[in-house]
Amino acid sequence: MLIDADLEPFAGPLDLPLTDAELTALALAADPDEPLDDDAVPLHIHLAQFAGTALPQWYMPPVMARSGPRWRRPVVLAIIAAFLLIEALGLCNTFGQLTLA
Repeated sequence: MLIDADLEPFAGPLDLPLTDAELTALALAADPDEPLDDDAVPLHIHLAQFAGTALPQWYMPPVMARSGPRWRRPVVLAIIAAFLLIEALGLCNTFGQLTLA
């Protein structure tokens, strides 16, 4: 589906980026019941200017390297395996008490 949109407003340079504090103040001051402005641009039209490129930094930040102790994965897998075993044996573990289902 193609959308014919006027991309002229995006031809100029972008304004300076807002800080987190400024964005928070704007979000808290906004009225959620207020109708949208006539010059509001839908997100899909705004993102169309980035077609063929990576998503903008504000939309999808880069992934972070994994860090932390290596004991987490085995512990999480052991807990999941214990719950699966409880279910496979037909037991119920509601509210932390192991009973017959």
